[in-house]
Order: sequence, then structure tokens, then C-alpha cells
Amino acid sequence: MFDVDWMGLLCRAVLRERTAALIAEACAWTVGLSDRPHHLRRRGRLVETGGTMGDRAATGQMLSGDEDGRLDLGDARPGSFADALNAVGPDGVVYADRFDREVVEPFVLATCVQAAERARDTRPGPWAELLDDLGEDGTDLPAVVAAGEWEVPLRIDAEHLVLAALGEVPLLQVEAEGLPLSLVRRAEALTREAAVPAPPASPVEDPAASGAVFLARAALAADGPAEPVGPADADRLLTLLLAEDIEPDEVAAVLPHLPLAPGTAEAVLRLLAAGR
Repeated sequence: MFDVDWMGLLCRAVLRERTAALIAEACAWTVGLSDRPHHLRRRGRLVETGGTMGDRAATGQMLSGDEDGRLDLGDARPGSFADALNAVGPDGVVYADRFDREVVEPFVLATCVQAAERARDTRPGPWAELLDDLGEDGTDLPAVVAAGEWEVPLRIDAEHLVLAALGEVPLLQVEAEGLPLSLVRRAEALTREAAVPAPPASPVEDPAASGAVFLARAALAADGPAEPVGPADADRLLTLLLAEDIEPDEVAAVLPHLPLAPGTAEAVLRLLAAGR
């Protein structure tokens, strides 16, 4: 095992610095949880109880059952955040497992990456030695984190921090605290979705030119130059099109549907306009 204790300590220090952000993310994650149907496992079968998580939390009823949940959450106060984590969802998985996957794990990874960035910038000598020990070049910080194995113990620390701050707090109160950040996260997600460029649309084939397109493709397959046809073969391509009795005024509609290299269509149209 590599001697990387100093880096593990740095990761823990950065996690402590980010505790407030971790608690805020945990609160935001709970938003909407109270509206979900409540489930219990009875004699091995998952059943709906007829109410929501929020209904039971508001009346101080237990959200978790005896047949599911984690031992460390088993003594949670009824209707609390910890009790909600220990409850089972409609998929038969306790919410604590989802919380770990959706909040704790990505937060801890981001924390370790921040610690790695700090180590790289402030401790270049030990950082270089660490990279050499781990067999990494430092260009991929998540890979360095994975090689150093700092995430797993830090996840336990993160869970303890969240439970210490929110474990006994009523679920409905945690949701209310998380609503502002939840709205921000939703807006960020919508912005990212809107920023993803749409795939380029295929040219819409002109119905009037469909016969001409068929003829042009057949001619290219039989006697045409190598595809995609480059600008240097524009004259040959135009000759093929006209030889197939494609009218000059149809050529412009046909070109977008042929396998052409950039600039070839423009070269063909220049030849056509020049009376070639």
C-alpha cells in the first residue's frame, strides 16, 4: 500500500471545508420525497400503505419498516430525515442507497478532485512523488483519485457529517431548506439540456427531385468518381448528371443528397452557371 496518508488527510480537510455545501445538497435531494407513495415490506412483499411519505412524517409515524433499512439508521426518530433514508422505495431499494449513489458519491469525488488540485498547486514535490507511486501522469485527476483510493473512507465521513446535521431533523423541514437549491439545480439541468447541440438534420428530399436523385445516385455508383466526390471531380460529376437527362434547374436540388466533399456542390453550381 502506498504511503499516501498526507493526501488522505488533505481530502478530509477539504471535505470539512465543504460541509455546508454537502448539507445543502442533501437538503435539495430530499425535495419531492414527501410526495412519494409510502411503501413497506410485509412478510417479504412490498406494499403501498395508502399514504405518502409526507403524510406519515407529518403525523410522526415511522417511515421505515422492520424488514428493510440499515442497522445504523434503525433507531431514527419517526418522520425524520434519517427515518426517510431508511424507508424503502417502490423499487424495493432503501432511499439511503439512492442517497449515497446520487449525492454522497459524486460529492466525495468532486471533493477529492479539489484536494488533488490543491495538492498539485501547493505541494508540487510530494504531488510528483505521489503520481510516481500511483503510476499516473496527473492529467486525469479522477483517475488519480481512484488509484489513491481516498473516496471510500471519505464517503463514510460524509455520511456521518450529513446524519450529524440532519439525521434527527423532520423530513418536511429538510425539504423546505432544500427547495431553493433544488430549483437552482433544476434550472442548471435545463440549461445544460438546452446547450446540447441537436444532431444535424438530414436534408429533406424535394419530392419533385426524387426521381432525379435516384438517377444521380445510380450514375455515381456505376461510373462516378470515388466518394465523397471532391471539388476536383466537379466537372465529371456535372457531366454524369446531365448525361442522365437531369435538367440543369434540377441539379441544385439533387446535389444535397449526393455523397460530396465540402466545396464540391459549389464547384458544380459555378460550372453550371458558367454554361458548362
